[in-house]
Amino acid sequence: MTDEPEVIVTVDGGLGRITLNRPRAINALNHAMALTITDALRAWADDDAVRAVVVTGAGERGLCAGGDIVAIHADAKTGTAGAQSPTGRFWRDEYVLNALIARYPKPYVVIMDGIVMGGGVGLSGHGSHRVVTETAKIGMPEVGIGFVPDVGGTYLLSRAPGEIGTHVALTTARMTAGDAVAAGFADTFVPSAEIPALLDALRGGDVDEAIAKFAAAVPDSPLLAQRDWIDACYSADTVEEIVDRLRAVDAPEAARAAADILAKSPVACKVTLRALRRARELPSLEAVLNSEYRVSIASLATHDLVEGIRAQVIDKDRDPRWRPADLAAVTEAEVASYFAPLGADELGLTTPEGL
Repeated sequence: MTDEPEVIVTVDGGLGRITLNRPRAINALNHAMALTITDALRAWADDDAVRAVVVTGAGERGLCAGGDIVAIHADAKTGTAGAQSPTGRFWRDEYVLNALIARYPKPYVVIMDGIVMGGGVGLSGHGSHRVVTETAKIGMPEVGIGFVPDVGGTYLLSRAPGEIGTHVALTTARMTAGDAVAAGFADTFVPSAEIPALLDALRGGDVDEAIAKFAAAVPDSPLLAQRDWIDACYSADTVEEIVDRLRAVDAPEAARAAADILAKSPVACKVTLRALRRARELPSLEAVLNSEYRVSIASLATHDLVEGIRAQVIDKDRDPRWRPADLAAVTEAEVASYFAPLGADELGLTTPEGL
């Protein structure tokens, strides 16, 4: 037990510092943490004493491993949880925070060091200055627990070059630093050994100049090097066709991708593909978050979310029993149901005027 706050909020040298402080949980984000971050950002937006915001994670394992899915599992097990459940309210406030980060009026610098997954992408990927290090492992692992990428993840994934985002979403592939920059999830590469000096420089000077001083050449992106077969395979209209195309490619990475997809929740994969294609056509992050909220609330009442978290996190047997068990059994009506309007429970984010 510790009396330390789960989020440390300070102002130092003109910097608003936000430190996620659950290192034993790789700084997994919960509702209280999301509200604390939101309150700090809103307070600093009009505070002349704060020139910029810097977000880091405590410990050496990563910025943020995602949302607190053990708490989500407790709600999902009821089979009836909806927008007014603790998880539904958490997601609502979390997505509001994601939109706030994207439209923040001051520099928002985030250090993407180590593990950055799920909700961690929501805290980082929408920022104005996204710094990534060689230790970064960035991804959206949701389909592996019977869920669908959220926190604006489908917005970022759908706007990655070609079909890289579709590959990352359906296989839960981990992006390297080079991949993250290539895919639009990060902006600048700084070696991890230089991060303390970068933070010192940010206290006393211009944000862009400080980052430029420590920026290094971006490492090569393995995903960019494989774009030929990634684009050819993932441009298909169905998950089944994607798998068939992957199996026909003479490359071990493609065969591994097909096997990875088939191990994930069939319904989550199909809903994810629909969500990505939909996000690509929507005009703003706010519109995408509104759509993601519908999908997330629908997911909360499903068997696969409960089963996926059980297999990966609770029992850790890594043997989820998906329902349905194969892609062909997932109907169009079932996929469409995830996008059904929520009526009075809609998230209802709007794009700021003029954007």
